[in-house]
Amino acid sequence: MKIAVLGGDGYLGWPTALHLSAQGHDILVVDNFARRQYDFELGAESLVPIRSLKQRVDKWREISGRTIEIMAGDLTDPEFTYEMVRKFTPEAVVHFAEQRAAPYSMIDRSHAVYTQVNNVVGTLNLLYAIAEIDPEIHLVKLGTMGEYGTPNIDIEEGFIEITHKGRTDVLPFPKQPGSFYHLSKVHDSHNIMFATKAWNLRSTDLNQGVVYGQETEETAMHSDLATRLDYDAVFGTVLNRFIVQATIGHPITVYGTGDQTRGMLDIRDTLQCIHLAIKNPAQPGEYRVFNQFTESFSISQLANLVSETFPGHVTVEMLDNPRTEALSHYYNAVHTKLLDLGLQPHLLSDTLISSLFGVVEQHKDRVDLDVMRPSVQWRKTSSPVREEKVAK
Repeated sequence: MKIAVLGGDGYLGWPTALHLSAQGHDILVVDNFARRQYDFELGAESLVPIRSLKQRVDKWREISGRTIEIMAGDLTDPEFTYEMVRKFTPEAVVHFAEQRAAPYSMIDRSHAVYTQVNNVVGTLNLLYAIAEIDPEIHLVKLGTMGEYGTPNIDIEEGFIEITHKGRTDVLPFPKQPGSFYHLSKVHDSHNIMFATKAWNLRSTDLNQGVVYGQETEETAMHSDLATRLDYDAVFGTVLNRFIVQATIGHPITVYGTGDQTRGMLDIRDTLQCIHLAIKNPAQPGEYRVFNQFTESFSISQLANLVSETFPGHVTVEMLDNPRTEALSHYYNAVHTKLLDLGLQPHLLSDTLISSLFGVVEQHKDRVDLDVMRPSVQWRKTSSPVREEKVAK
């Protein structure tokens, strides 16, 4: 198939592009390289050095004999988005091209607005381009389990049957997002669901849990193919951050009580899930939702697992939670649809954590302690425009 991977230079986008190429698909990687710019803005960078997209693609061609095409551009530009769809004529579009960090969206007003505009407008432009150029294109969109929040009932896969005053209907599962980033994903889901119905599109919304890991079969072939490993307090995912902290002898920093529970999955399973969704496409007019995770853990469970697995002494530091979230809650989410399609999960184990320790040990001289302390507070607002006016 011809598959466009949007955001294909990122943490998950790049391994996905490699994996799909290795499976024999013709791949186009689209990116505006904003993720690399966030590193300059925040003064943080990937623990594992990463090459430019061109260097990555050239090395992949040298190793595999397969070509990955590149288009640089921004989905918020409708002309670029339409041109991309017309020129490449994809059969499927994998959409990772969004600002992905909740803390980044909560820095201040400008970051909240940027996140919403970048994510929602880009997706809207893409929906219009697909509808007007080729409605047969299957849109596979990366959502987040964070759209649901932490309700006191089981989380279903996208929809829930409700009986109210004697009448029954199947409705979208209620959303309780916990940041402006998660809100942008909710807006995406609503827009995709509406567009699919209105224009008879094919769409799969993958509500993904927290991803851990750094190596895949393809990225491990050469250091030039490596993907990111973020450990900072803004973009670093929790297990990756804990492993970095343990390796360098820094206390593992747990927010709040550590009782917050999240669905999680191995980076290799992200690639499996994407490929399964593509091989088993939605039907015309079908908007479907898959909950994309394999196991659930509390933050304290993860901290304990890292502490027990690391071959040295580890301390745990409890910090005031910078986020606005329930510190202890019920969490049970259904995730059967991808298993039914053939997902074979890589479950979190001591072996996996030990291998991550090895990756971090190799690059621990690149760790910057300053970027690991949480600096973004959900309960505080900051507006450079307002502050400037006050100063005047």
